[in-house]
This record gives sequence, C-alpha cells and structure tokens, in this order.
Amino acid sequence: MFNKICQVASLLSLLLSGSMAAFGYVAIRYMQSPGFERELKNKVMDELTGNMPSLINKELPSFTKPAMPTLPKKPSISL
Repeated sequence: MFNKICQVASLLSLLLSGSMAAFGYVAIRYMQSPGFERELKNKVMDELTGNMPSLINKELPSFTKPAMPTLPKKPSISL
C-alpha cells in the first residue's frame, strides 16, 4: 500500500515538474517573439502619450535656475 502511494506521489511530482518546465519554455519563447515586443511597445507608448501632456504641464516650473551653483565673479585687478 505504501509503495503505491509513493508511486502516485512520484508520478504527480513528475507531471507537475514537467508542466512547469513546459510553461516556462512557452512563456520565454512568447516573450522573445517580435509580436510580444511590438504589443508591449504599443501599450507603453499609448500610456505615455496619454499621460505626458498633463504631467508636463503640472511638473515643469515657469522658471529655471542653473544646474549647479556658480561662484560669484571676483573683480579683476588690472595694473
């Protein structure tokens, strides 16, 4: 009886491992396909173009300052 339970558990484990490996292989092949890349780029670009005008108008200040503070210029002494 115990032997049958071990065989069934072993078979289920083999099926589960095999199905996970097959799913991983199919998922990786799909993610590397040009169709998936095109679809993903289109979704990202649609999202960005929809949000960009509203985000740009809210986030950009009306004035800018230098990127780094500058030292005051010392008067030059001429002889």
